[in-house]
Amino acid sequence: MPEVIDITVEDDVDLPPRTAPRATRSNVGSSSVSATSDEIVRTGGRETVTVSFDLSTLRASWKKLRERLADALREREDRERDAKTKLDSTAGLANADDEEVVEALSRVIDKPDFASMEVVGQFNLGFIIVRRRKRGGEGDGVDDVEMDDLFIVDQHAADEKYNFETLQQTTKIKSQQLISPEVLELTAADEVVALENIDILRQNGFELDIAEDRPAGQRVLMTAHPVSGSTKFDAKDLEELLNLMQDRPAGQMVRCSKARAMFAMRACRKSIMIGTALNKRQMTSVVQHMGTMDQPWHCPHGRPTMRHLSDLVGVGWDFREGPWKVEWGAFGRVAASAAI
Repeated sequence: MPEVIDITVEDDVDLPPRTAPRATRSNVGSSSVSATSDEIVRTGGRETVTVSFDLSTLRASWKKLRERLADALREREDRERDAKTKLDSTAGLANADDEEVVEALSRVIDKPDFASMEVVGQFNLGFIIVRRRKRGGEGDGVDDVEMDDLFIVDQHAADEKYNFETLQQTTKIKSQQLISPEVLELTAADEVVALENIDILRQNGFELDIAEDRPAGQRVLMTAHPVSGSTKFDAKDLEELLNLMQDRPAGQMVRCSKARAMFAMRACRKSIMIGTALNKRQMTSVVQHMGTMDQPWHCPHGRPTMRHLSDLVGVGWDFREGPWKVEWGAFGRVAASAAI
């Protein structure tokens, strides 16, 4: 009777130790050949072995596995759908809460995304429509596009913020020499900060000398203060700068509130105005500049630079089918359903 091996039970079974493959030698003609035995080593004397198993148990296990996989896929789809829905509601045009919009946009848009955004066109001579696609997956065609969205960019606000940050980082404010140096009464901490940021203070128009022979707290002398048109600066602006420097690394550019207001006005006047027609190269430049900014989400006057416009996946645009497959009528249906 053939030996029967039952693999339908889960109890521990004492199995004989596995024997390592044995090297054998066989003679073929006059030559000697070394061979290795088969991977499965016979441990019994039977010629045949019957392996029995429960097919219904196998079916049940396979069914459970498929159900777990299906649940995992549904959970992932739900998370992605919730993320898209939240983006539509928190970063869309209807949300007037700027802080909430900034939080939502900064969560889903990274600085490198601006360089890869596709300019779709200009709207109403004041806004740039861009498309952002984020790829994922393993390159096997599954989930190759995780997000496919349209955003609307305010051309004036975005360009103004870029010009503002450029002025902040590069402008050296002119200085006016004082008739006699002014001794600054500083705390020990402020004095150390001033010494560590002499170059930054000079960029802001404050020229300082250090009198080593004076007592601590009175060693810093102001020899010149900043001037710029109608904007007047004084020791209070220097005090503000020192307070701002307390919480920042030495050598990092800071500006007082008067300087920021001055730069904001200059940036506004030199930026692209609403009503200006732009070609694709100009629009691309505006969008890519946003990726170089510290905070690209609103202009220095508080005007939003961009908002989420539409989820293309949600309106039936599958990028893998090509851009010509867009069902533009879906945009109208989405708007109609939102109005209801």
